[in-house]
Amino acid sequence: MNKTQISELLKQYQEGTLSDEDKDKVDAWYLQKALDSKLQLNEYELEDSYQYLKSTLPVQHERKVLSLWPRIAVAASIALLLGSGIFYFIQPKEQNVQVTVKPQEIAPGGTRGVLTLSNGKQIVLSDISAKDTIAKEGEEDEVTIKMNANGEITYVINPNAEGSKDDNSFNTLSTPTGGQYNIILADGTKVYLNAVSSIKYPTQFNGDKRIVELDGEAYFEVAKNKSKPFVVKSDKQSIEVLGTHFNVHSYNNESVIKTTLLEGSVAVTYKNQKSILKPGQQSDVSDNFSKIKVREVDTEEAVAWKNGRFKFDNADLKNVMRQLERWYGIKVEYRGDVSDVRFNGGTFRNKNLSEVLKVLELSNIKFKVEGKTVIVYP
Repeated sequence: MNKTQISELLKQYQEGTLSDEDKDKVDAWYLQKALDSKLQLNEYELEDSYQYLKSTLPVQHERKVLSLWPRIAVAASIALLLGSGIFYFIQPKEQNVQVTVKPQEIAPGGTRGVLTLSNGKQIVLSDISAKDTIAKEGEEDEVTIKMNANGEITYVINPNAEGSKDDNSFNTLSTPTGGQYNIILADGTKVYLNAVSSIKYPTQFNGDKRIVELDGEAYFEVAKNKSKPFVVKSDKQSIEVLGTHFNVHSYNNESVIKTTLLEGSVAVTYKNQKSILKPGQQSDVSDNFSKIKVREVDTEEAVAWKNGRFKFDNADLKNVMRQLERWYGIKVEYRGDVSDVRFNGGTFRNKNLSEVLKVLELSNIKFKVEGKTVIVYP
């Protein structure tokens, strides 16, 4: 059948005036279009596509949709069909039949985390209700772990407990791809943990220093205690403070560890070097550098993730895409040379991936989304 014939049949299909014989012709034409597709559909997308088909196919009687669907399902079962959407028909004024694919939106991340206790037990925090007591730590339950009304993990020390005073009881808070979480440590220090990150810490700070270990990225609001410095260890770097606000970016797939100071003072130590940062400064350390690099930066960019934003200030493309990989759970592939592409501007982290990519395309970069893979073209 040619396009004019199909267009006329679809029109009659929509009006409910199509004969049974012609309905079979439309079914056969549609099924052939599905078989010709090189896209594939998994079982979850198959159900989603079925629901989308019912709401979009231009027919008046659901009876016909149900009779059509088993044939399409058969086509899907032989490893063909429809990818992230379902073919549907559009009849423009010219009466040309077009086949369109429903886009599959990739949603942003959210509040997700896993708490690992000193005994190895893991607690998925999204399953816990606010104000719940999550667990107790120590031989005599010296520390109670709770979730406060804001959804943050908190540590409450029992002043009457007579347990041992040591730092051997450690917990670890970790976030998956597309997750972030906040925690208030036993000393009152607040930690915002970005996606694909983890922080290991004692359930109470009894030594002469408050030491935590970070992998990934976190923003710290350190409770002041002049007699007990707060130390953040990340890879080969160590940061020591008494009480201040700063951000540490230390992912294992990034070549540079960045520490950005917002207020107070921090001492950054890397191998045999040490630098004191002032508010508004950022230190960069790497095995590729001969010394610690310190420079003035836009602190809003460094902590934009904590405030629910992506913010780019002359950021290179691959750095930007690594952020999207961690937040949206995607894989990025590059086709062509994009080494000189830089971005300025930003958007909100609560938007679907397609909306973020539209913003980035303003810099003359092209993106193609195939499932959970984003292909980048110059």
